[in-house]
Amino acid sequence: MMSQSAVADGGEDIAANAERRWAVVVALIVVLLIGLMVFTGVHWAAMPPSRVETIDPSTLHVSGEFVESNLGTAIGSDGKVVVRLIAQQYSFEPQCIVVPSEMPVTFRGTSTDAIHGFVIGTTNANVMLVPGFIATFTTTFRKTGEHLMPCHEYCGTGHGAMWAHVQVIAPEAFLARVSGGRKATCVSG
Repeated sequence: MMSQSAVADGGEDIAANAERRWAVVVALIVVLLIGLMVFTGVHWAAMPPSRVETIDPSTLHVSGEFVESNLGTAIGSDGKVVVRLIAQQYSFEPQCIVVPSEMPVTFRGTSTDAIHGFVIGTTNANVMLVPGFIATFTTTFRKTGEHLMPCHEYCGTGHGAMWAHVQVIAPEAFLARVSGGRKATCVSG
């Protein structure tokens, strides 16, 4: 017959072995998760996401897509509505953007100096503008009206005053404003 202390010693050994096995399993899971985080971080740092366009912020005003005469809203050669804009401390250029309602509008923007961002009123338009990269997104404005477009990334002491206007007008009025290859401006006519 086994004594009670022998049974207790055998039970303690079984429990200790089970605890060691579970400790090893948990440690392996933690090591695997840390390994995945390190791999993902290194991979994303070495390989930026696809379709990322870069631009030199020090020369974007001089030539290319973001020269002053090309900023604002226009209809591209493919017939699509495109808004090009630049964010810089502490303003957006252009200060007022005109877009049509019920038509897809593609925004292309960048920053010259710091991380900026904007959100347009009660719409789903929300983007960050990072120096050296071009942000692109497409949205459709459902209703006409005017929206504020504030910078939503703190960019310095003048951040609170950094905003622009977005006027959403009827498609017919928009097409009249951009006829003949003109840029749509907030001044009608």
